[in-house]
This record gives sequence, structure tokens and C-alpha cells, in this order.
Amino acid sequence: MERSDGRQLDECRKITIEGPDYLRHPSGSVLFCMGDTKVICSATVRESVPSFMQGRGVGWVTAQYSMIPTATHTRNEREARIGRIHGRTMEISRLIGRALRASLDMSLLGERSIILDCDVIQADGGTRTASISGAFIALKSAIQKLLMRGILFEDPIKGHVAAISVGILNDIPLLDLDYEEDSQVEVDLNCVMDESGEIIEIQATGERNTFTKAQLDKMIEFAWKGIQEIIAEQKKVLK
Repeated sequence: MERSDGRQLDECRKITIEGPDYLRHPSGSVLFCMGDTKVICSATVRESVPSFMQGRGVGWVTAQYSMIPTATHTRNEREARIGRIHGRTMEISRLIGRALRASLDMSLLGERSIILDCDVIQADGGTRTASISGAFIALKSAIQKLLMRGILFEDPIKGHVAAISVGILNDIPLLDLDYEEDSQVEVDLNCVMDESGEIIEIQATGERNTFTKAQLDKMIEFAWKGIQEIIAEQKKVLK
């Protein structure tokens, strides 16, 4: 099977990262690109935690995801304009938060919060997975600054985290789906893993067909290959 952009079945799109201080004001920020999908991820540190976390002596990490109106081929109205947040936006924000909290020992963060903003400026498939991979860099950069300033004395990050999409089209697995592929696949999977290969979260859906355990295993194998490539790029930027 030939892919429209000539990639191999298990090949990622080109990964481009500008950062880890892409913007002036946040504690950490990157422009993270997987092919034509581009996300600005930034981290803000606050010396407080939400009320439900107060008094526990541990920190908190949360995320907010959004797409600018012109991120896709047709302009979408801003959610602030229509007065409500879409369910998809809330679901992806929570996914990013869960993924990044898995990378931390919260007890070493102290009673402070890190807010991760992921703003998709151009969408071509895989925006949630690109947001997770980029947000980790912003998070790591923010924590590095806290360590350098002596605010933290021990690094709370347990390891790198990244995410990628995999799909099945005509019974053939494909890594890192662009929009055209994503709109056609029979099975769609988003996978979040840490650098040791342990799974943090899998979202797998039989969009147009069911799938077997063998196919699931193959998709996870593809995902791990792609995630290792992303983590290698994360480390280059943070070095």
C-alpha cells in the first residue's frame, strides 16, 4: 500500500520542534510540529493548587486544549464566542492532563500548579497526540527552571512521555495518521507511553470495523516505534 506522502507504513511524519522557549512569557513553550499539524504548547507555574488539593503537600498539573478558528480548512467559530466549550475540547484537555501527570512524582512538586496550554494553529490529524508530546517539553522546561532557581530541590519528572496515532486501513496498520488517512481508517488508535515503553493510555475505536488482538498488538508495536522517535527529538531540544 502506498501512502499519499510516500511514507513507509511505520514511518512518522517529519518532527519539527522550536523551543523550549518559543514564547517570551511562559515558563516553557514550544512550537511542536508533526508534518503539517502545528501546536503551540506552553507551561505556566502557579504557587498554589486547586482548593480540592490544598493541604496535601502535593502539586497539580492540568491542561487546556484549543484550536484557533483557522486551524482547519474551514473556519470554526471560537468557543468563547458561542458561549460553550465543546465536549471534544474538554475530553482532549483532560487526556493531556492525565498523560502529563503520569510523568511526575507530584509529592516533589510541592503545593504548586503547572498549567499547560495547547493551542492548535494548524490541524492535519493527530492534534491531541502532538499536544501531549509538545506539552511534555514545555513542562520539562518549566521544571528545569524551578530546579535552577532553587525552588525545587529534586526533579519530579520520572521520565519522558509522548503520544502518537495509529490506524488500520484495508487491514493494513499505518503510523502517525494525517487528516486524509484519519478520515478513512477503519480503526483509530491514540497511544500515550513513557520512555520505558509502559502504556499510560490507549484510546482505540473500531470506526468502521472491529479489530483483533493481533492487530491491536501490531498497532501498539507501531506506536512504540513512533514514540521512541518523538522522545529522541524531545531530548535533543531539552539538552
